[in-house]
Amino acid sequence: MKYRHLAIIVTVSVAAVGLAACGSDDAASTSSSPTPEQTSNEVVSIPDGAAFNAADVEFAQGMIPHHEQAIEMAEIALDPTVEAGPAVRDLATRIKGAQDPEIESMTAWLTAWGQPMQMNSSEGHDMSAMDGMMSVEEMDSLGMMNGADFDTMWMQMMVRHHEGAIAMAQTVKVAGSSAEVLSLADQVIAGQQAELTEMQTLLGS
Repeated sequence: MKYRHLAIIVTVSVAAVGLAACGSDDAASTSSSPTPEQTSNEVVSIPDGAAFNAADVEFAQGMIPHHEQAIEMAEIALDPTVEAGPAVRDLATRIKGAQDPEIESMTAWLTAWGQPMQMNSSEGHDMSAMDGMMSVEEMDSLGMMNGADFDTMWMQMMVRHHEGAIAMAQTVKVAGSSAEVLSLADQVIAGQQAELTEMQTLLGS
């Protein structure tokens, strides 16, 4: 059974190509402008008077892969071969249904803001080190479980994942400025806290 692991797509903008006429004093050159899909190592400035700030950008850049992993976990739970229980399948369906549209919103915001989809890796950002993110080994182990053992491991992992997402949302509520981002942060906190409580009850913790 193979599952896709989180892949962060980095697209590279086309560099400007200078054109010069041989043996002539006249030269023509072209220059490129930043595109919405800039490289992850590019330093991007926030325009003066923008309706968003660096905290908003980092929240979206971090929450997209965070949500993508939660959706991957949900898809594993929905695979009939793992024999997940009805409560876990129901949770997985709701998690996927809630977080897919949120990814679409955050992707659209970064594009509209002219910001890269990935954090600047040259500044030491590590997606795997984000709050609540599972390691490759943990994801592999989850895929090998089934039945009641799968349900327990899946919920324990998803509780940690939700706690991380809630912490990220609480952070941007303090430092962010975009009304859209702050509204999504409230939505993440409310929705994931309810699911977290539900899973803790099912786990008996």
